[in-house]
Amino acid sequence: MKFGKDFVRQMVPEWQQAYLDYAGLKSILQEIQTSRKRSERPGGLKRKLSASRNFSSLTKRYSRSSSSWEPEIHDILVHATTGDDGFERYETTILEVAEAGRESELVFFKALDLEFDKVNHFYRSKVEEMVKEASVLNKQMDALIAFRIKVEQSSSSWNCSETVSVDMNAFIFKEQRKTLAEELGVKVEGNGSNGRDPTKESVPEVLSVLDHIRLNKTQETPLSTIKNVLKLSNQEELKFTKENLKKIEARLKNVFIVFYRKLRHLQNYSFLNTLAISKIMKKYDKIASRSAAKSYMEMVDKSYLTSSDEINKLMLRVESIFVEHFTGLNRSKGMNLLRPKVKKEKHRITFSTGFFVGCTVSLVVALVMFTHARNLVGAVGHTLYMETMFPLYSLFAFVVLHMIMYASNIYFWKRYRVNYPFIFGFKEGTELGYRHVLLLSFGLGTLALCAVLINLDMEMDPNTNDYKAMTELLPFFVLALVIAIFFCPFNIFYRSSRVFFLTVVFRCIAAPLYKVNLPDFFLADQLTSQVQALRSLEFYICYYGWGDFRHRQNTCRSSEVYSTFYFIVAVIPYWSRFLQCVRRWIEEKDSSQGYNALKYFLTVVAVCLRTAYSFNRAGNIWKIAAWVFSALATFYGTYWDIVFDWGLLHNPSKYWLREKLLVPHKSVYYIAMVLNIVLRLAWLQTVLDFNFLFLHRETMVALLAALEIIRRGIWNFFRLENEHLNNVGKFRAFKSVPLPFNYDEEEDRDS
Repeated sequence: MKFGKDFVRQMVPEWQQAYLDYAGLKSILQEIQTSRKRSERPGGLKRKLSASRNFSSLTKRYSRSSSSWEPEIHDILVHATTGDDGFERYETTILEVAEAGRESELVFFKALDLEFDKVNHFYRSKVEEMVKEASVLNKQMDALIAFRIKVEQSSSSWNCSETVSVDMNAFIFKEQRKTLAEELGVKVEGNGSNGRDPTKESVPEVLSVLDHIRLNKTQETPLSTIKNVLKLSNQEELKFTKENLKKIEARLKNVFIVFYRKLRHLQNYSFLNTLAISKIMKKYDKIASRSAAKSYMEMVDKSYLTSSDEINKLMLRVESIFVEHFTGLNRSKGMNLLRPKVKKEKHRITFSTGFFVGCTVSLVVALVMFTHARNLVGAVGHTLYMETMFPLYSLFAFVVLHMIMYASNIYFWKRYRVNYPFIFGFKEGTELGYRHVLLLSFGLGTLALCAVLINLDMEMDPNTNDYKAMTELLPFFVLALVIAIFFCPFNIFYRSSRVFFLTVVFRCIAAPLYKVNLPDFFLADQLTSQVQALRSLEFYICYYGWGDFRHRQNTCRSSEVYSTFYFIVAVIPYWSRFLQCVRRWIEEKDSSQGYNALKYFLTVVAVCLRTAYSFNRAGNIWKIAAWVFSALATFYGTYWDIVFDWGLLHNPSKYWLREKLLVPHKSVYYIAMVLNIVLRLAWLQTVLDFNFLFLHRETMVALLAALEIIRRGIWNFFRLENEHLNNVGKFRAFKSVPLPFNYDEEEDRDS
């Protein structure tokens, strides 16, 4: 793999603008090479000697030594100055400039100096941030150590109010004795068993830090939200219990893992940019027949980017603290947590995915041939089958289609370097790749299609025709199996992803009581495209709960309870999204969230009117009202999708797109906008009553639901692309992790 591609691949996506512009510098070198080719060049021997001199000077950078007879040759001089902002600036002067490529060489070093200044400035600023964060973590560790001692004291009979010297080791976990003493500034020389005096320390002085801290409420609950609304204190009482100690240790453990990850990214940032400069200077020496790489790299070695060792020191310190305080001196366990292994693609995942894809395709072909061979479309009972069994099986089709769209989203997000695990907040190493999602989707598709074929075969076979009840229960068994797997507590079938999904679903249901994060409203938007699937779930409850499956009859539509919930089920996703927007509007004081809430409110009204019209098609009032609100909600939603969610069609932008685009082909964005509009207008079909004679009404409903799922899949890619570019613009590569303790002086400073 060429270095340029490897360089881009190893970048932190959100910091890509802060890296050296390696591709831009290479393009300038190509201009130099083109200019030199056009000019007259010396003989081959002279060129060869020049290249030899160039190579030897480059190797000296790494050997740090040279032959005694070889003279020092400097083609450039690098001057370091200090700017008004206190940061170093570098300027390169070429001592001898040939006419061929003269302007291009000057442009090259000017661009290189600017890029290096940018990299050096960014690195220094990030290191300063890390140093400040480290000081905050030191205070958190002081509080943790004091809290541990207090918990140990509370479990003993010793009276803390006595101001006497005591053995510190009596209140410290044995496996953490050394580190805790070091953190407290106590030097442990030995223990009583060896005849040495134990180290003494005044415990009240050590525990005095507890008088200045409060326990932060880092996990939001509905109760904490209500307290915030009532303006009550939202901080936990500082109770010295082992349960609280475990919670605090878990929080700080996560904080240290994230902090260490930041340090590793910065270390990699320094290494990659230094390597990129070395590579580009080698290319320059080769093209320009100079020996400038050594002089320039000596300057780079002396710069803050490579000479600073704060990051390495912090990494060693974090490793030491983490291993001794959070993993019981088990270094292997600690380093596995701090440096998780990269998840490798397993061949069995690819094989299994291909196997189930083949099974799904084969079963679809078999179903088509089975239907055609037995003329099931024109057979007696076809209409009844479409009104009873088809809605049951269509649920799986909607889920499988949505999962396939999500898998394609993951594939293109990875291809265009959209950092979706960070945006969604997945735990590192637990995010599913597109192969995993395809495996699950086609596995479910295979299971559902098998049930369909078995159902039809048992029904058509005279020997099994009497077992109608068992035949009708097949889709219920499939659904029960899927639900059982979903809620399975064992570590199988991607438990981490299942827990994450269920947690976000619960937060969507309790929308106004939780702070709205991107996964919350992203999933709520997905559910708005699965209204028909939710109605299929309602039909499951009605069909099997009321016993219609025994006689294959559909009495659900004649029930007022079912009709009422038919409205409610369709409204729930939009109402949840509406409440999320309202909470963000109030909490963030963002007026755009108010307009977004209005969009979902109009959609709720439109859905209710369309549903009412589907039950009563005789009245023109329902039709006109459904027409007006559906059209209004459709055009409002389309405008919001393109302008706000995708960030397109802004006046200042070129070609009416964004200034930054990840997909190189601009036509993709125009096609996506047109498709979004067309697929949005498909909603109006329920009002237009535009039906095909050869399609059953349930088939038409399923096709429209499938089109909406496809539209949502397209929306997903561009929505996350826009979010990713916002993170890139702000260099936001990490999410803030809440700290367990809050110091009183911090509260005073914030107020």
